[in-house]
Amino acid sequence: MSKLVIRAGDFTFDARFEEQAAPKTVAAFRKALPFESHIIHVRWSGEGVWMPLGDLDFGVGYENHTSYPAPGQIILYPGGISETEILLAYGGVHFASKMGQLAGNHFITVTSGLENLATLGKSVLWKGALPIRFEEV
Repeated sequence: MSKLVIRAGDFTFDARFEEQAAPKTVAAFRKALPFESHIIHVRWSGEGVWMPLGDLDFGVGYENHTSYPAPGQIILYPGGISETEILLAYGGVHFASKMGQLAGNHFITVTSGLENLATLGKSVLWKGALPIRFEEV
């Protein structure tokens, strides 16, 4: 099993791919590694940060999708009625957009540093966007 390292601002988290539950999403994201973006705070969904990705197409549909990711779960919304995005939950999330409820593919789970997720989320809420990088080690 491979390990991911996620660096967001001054925070570093270990994570794992959910290869059995979301194999197509994992394979598509793996091709994009190392993946860099910026996180901003969610607008409608609750306690989460997201990466708006516009019309980026990972070429996947729904698998292992949820509207209620738990803290430390990372989901990919493949696009459709809203833009493509990746969301990291740090607290209670009901995934939605201005179009209404959405569901994203849970394909990564944070495995260390969970105690820092809320601090990261609140920092993004009050101070603004932060760079984020995903890499496999």
